[in-house]
Amino acid sequence: MVVVFVLRFSSEDVSSQNQVKASVQRKIRQSIAEEYPGLEPVLDDLLPKKAPLIVVKCQNHLNLVVVNSVPLFFNIRDGPYMPTLRLLHQYPNIMKKLQVDRGAIKFVLAGANIMCPGLTSPGGALDEEVDAETPVAIMAEGKQHALAIGFTKMSAKDIKAINKGIGVDNMHYLNDGLWKMERLD
Repeated sequence: MVVVFVLRFSSEDVSSQNQVKASVQRKIRQSIAEEYPGLEPVLDDLLPKKAPLIVVKCQNHLNLVVVNSVPLFFNIRDGPYMPTLRLLHQYPNIMKKLQVDRGAIKFVLAGANIMCPGLTSPGGALDEEVDAETPVAIMAEGKQHALAIGFTKMSAKDIKAINKGIGVDNMHYLNDGLWKMERLD
């Protein structure tokens, strides 16, 4: 239910925008720094301490972290913060990656969740280190940039062993509502 909402997100779904207190801003920065240690050198540029950090609350428990009108991260309920695809394309090595085969690309770009066979077939690739309930970049066979951001339902080892059903929930993909929202004014 929640995943479907993120995929069809539009600016009409915004219910409130609030500049957060310094203590909340520190907590968000710390959470992002812990989840994405590769961002540490640029975190001050992305989330400047002096710039107002806006948390945009949307329907179905979606929250966006916005700096200078640009959505940079999102989360659902109190889940982990995930970068937007635009941010991930700027810093491609901040997340663990899973790769789908060519046959899965059109389905992922239509918002479908990532099925285990799309990751385990020739052309797919798994990072054995990935645990369940981890944000991951979804790469595509033969493509340079991530086409989606997902949240694993099971570990990479289980995806390989079980090889059935949904392995990764598709949270945000190229050309979805969040991708089209380059700025939030």
